[in-house]
Amino acid sequence: MFDKFSRSWQLVKASAGVLRSDKELMLFPILSGAATLVVLATFLIPMFALRVFENGVGVGGVVFGFLFYFCQYSVIIFFNCALVGAAMIRLDGGDPTLRDGINAAKSRLPAILGYAAIAATVGLILQSLKDRDNNFLVRMIGAGLGAAWTLATFLVVPVLVSQDVGPIEALKRSIALLKKTWGENAIGNVGIGAVFGLIMLLVVLAGVGLTYLAAQASVGLAVAVAAVFVTLMLLLGVYQAALSGIYSAALYRYAHDGQAPEAFRALQLESAFRTK
Repeated sequence: MFDKFSRSWQLVKASAGVLRSDKELMLFPILSGAATLVVLATFLIPMFALRVFENGVGVGGVVFGFLFYFCQYSVIIFFNCALVGAAMIRLDGGDPTLRDGINAAKSRLPAILGYAAIAATVGLILQSLKDRDNNFLVRMIGAGLGAAWTLATFLVVPVLVSQDVGPIEALKRSIALLKKTWGENAIGNVGIGAVFGLIMLLVVLAGVGLTYLAAQASVGLAVAVAAVFVTLMLLLGVYQAALSGIYSAALYRYAHDGQAPEAFRALQLESAFRTK
């Protein structure tokens, strides 16, 4: 367990080194987050106004849910492609701009929308399986399928950015690269999430404790302290998203070319994943 955590931490540091050389990459997760909030607001207002789910889900609810998932995934995948496109320029030694990343995503827009439709369909199915009204076994199956889907699609975005293929072919190539490079245990990908999960947990605990102490002095001070920690959590989320994008770009390069980018070579990237 310690070896896995240590290796994951090294991967995080290598990705952070790339991010330090181009902090502009953090703009993509920020833009993605802002855009998804706009989409959420766009759907919440008519949902309440039209009482879409007042009488249960129904056909109208399913269509509404699919459209919501489709728009959300389209935004998220678009900005992920922009981030990865810019990260690949940086890994090649270039100096990408925000426009470079956006242009990389715009050039693949039809494929992005096609993949968003696939992801939205799968998302609806997985959500229905994980519904709390289902029995424990069905929810567990839904959670397992969700984890498998996340693993299988981890390299879809780099494939979409780098290769002129459609969404289905991109998914197939992502799975093929996964089998070729990782086997079945993506230690690095899980490790990045685990590291930031631990950091965020510590931040939450510290935030709750300090907010409680501040409340003993004044409500205004407690609100200010809470706001600081909420902002810190958001920044950590942005930082993690940027690191994950850089990492997926580097991993794709290794899987596709057989050689890790310069910033990752000292870590022996191939040893960061084990096959059965």
